[in-house]
Amino acid sequence: MSASLALRTARLAASRTVLRSTYASRALASEISVPVAHQQRSYATKNKSKSTATFVPGSKQPITDPEALKEYEKAEASMKASVEWFRKECAASETRAHGRVTPALLSPVRVKLPDNPKPLRLEEVATVGVREGSTLIVTLFDEHTVKHVEAALYESGIPGVVPHRQDARTIKIPIPKPTVEARKELFAAAKRKAEDIRVQIRKQHTVSLKRGKYEKHSVELEEFQKLTDKYVKEVDTVLAALQKATGGK
Repeated sequence: MSASLALRTARLAASRTVLRSTYASRALASEISVPVAHQQRSYATKNKSKSTATFVPGSKQPITDPEALKEYEKAEASMKASVEWFRKECAASETRAHGRVTPALLSPVRVKLPDNPKPLRLEEVATVGVREGSTLIVTLFDEHTVKHVEAALYESGIPGVVPHRQDARTIKIPIPKPTVEARKELFAAAKRKAEDIRVQIRKQHTVSLKRGKYEKHSVELEEFQKLTDKYVKEVDTVLAALQKATGGK
């Protein structure tokens, strides 16, 4: 073997040795897993973070705080009373729109007497009856109150109510059949009352939240809002039924 051939053979063997070493190193590196330190991701926030591990949506989670529950019941009672009053007013208006006359037509009348600082309901000073289906008869307990009752009937502003004195203790009130315009006015009056009731409901909602001082996004805030929405919707439903009955706009 010549010297040059021997030199080339030695170089080739050295190259193979280097390649084997490189492949072995790469294989060893692929088998070794380098542990990575576990890092918990955190976010910048102005408030302290709250756990939601046991969170239940508000629609399924009732109010559990005793004070909040008491305030909720108080608010519901107030809202319900307001809606029931409006419902009765609309029922009376619907009766009137259909031409039916009942003593309830005079229920808003308040009588002011000189010796009584507080206005009295008409039922407290007289009885109210219906004659021939279209005439109201007011019979006074005391004849000395007749002029005060007449004044109260005029001041009530009830459409179609014009009192006629029959004698010292009797007042007759013929009620004409409602015209299209009269029915529209009944609905317009109810519409104004509906807005007043909505204001009362929302005011009660605000008062309840101020008393409770509930946290933002709390279950209490959600439940009080749902309660308010419920009774406002009831007002809208009652008004819509009256609109259909009266043909109002």
